[in-house]
Amino acid sequence: MNPRLLALLGKELADLRRNPGVFMPAVLTSVISLALPFFVAVVVPYATGEQLSDSGDFQRATEMFRSRPLTSGLDPEGAVQAFVFQQFLVLLVLGPVAASMSSAAFSVVGEKQARTLEPLLATPLSTTELLGAKILGAFVPALVLTLATFSVYVSATAAFARPGVFRALLTPEAFAITLLVGPLAALAALQMAVCVSSRVNDARSAQQIGAIVILPIAGLLVAQVAGSVVLTTGLTLSIAAGLAVLNVALLKLGVALFDRESILTRWK
Repeated sequence: MNPRLLALLGKELADLRRNPGVFMPAVLTSVISLALPFFVAVVVPYATGEQLSDSGDFQRATEMFRSRPLTSGLDPEGAVQAFVFQQFLVLLVLGPVAASMSSAAFSVVGEKQARTLEPLLATPLSTTELLGAKILGAFVPALVLTLATFSVYVSATAAFARPGVFRALLTPEAFAITLLVGPLAALAALQMAVCVSSRVNDARSAQQIGAIVILPIAGLLVAQVAGSVVLTTGLTLSIAAGLAVLNVALLKLGVALFDRESILTRWK
């Protein structure tokens, strides 16, 4: 990798470590995303004394998950829990998206406000190198959060759900959502934040653009729970491919919008 890019990436990560508050929205989002499926599948049935499998609404889920190789030995309640935990897996994508938006917006707008961006622009760094370091600096924490959140999710499911339910989270679809769709959605959100940050002086304005990514994720979750969409491996890979194309386009747009001369003369 380019030594100048590596040096700037190290600086970006060091800046983020000195400002841990940037990640608070992402941490809160991840905690809520983790807690919600356990509240639905474990806490509510325990508190009410009524099993989810007693509801006819979950009959299809029971048949579906008890017929799959990894979860064929589940009892009816375990099958419903497997359905709930797999459907809510999409919700875990929101934490990394929030992390990438916060860190990306801080990386550009924070440096503008601290008046540390202008010296960087006066160096021989190309615009691609500068944006590449800022994008990677925001993407690495988001990727770490993705892996950590998924690990906690699987471990907690193994600990608190019915025996064997956690195997529903070890399928190709689950890995595609977590390791492809999640990081690519986070990358798209942070590149949008970088694009907006190059034109504004307010980090909140840059973060708000993330709604373009968050709303489709929330809609996908609702469609899954309603039974309108089934995230097969093929569909998940298609979504990932679309996000990859979007990221390439956003990178080119970011380079085009990042006007160094304008930054040096107008950003005060």
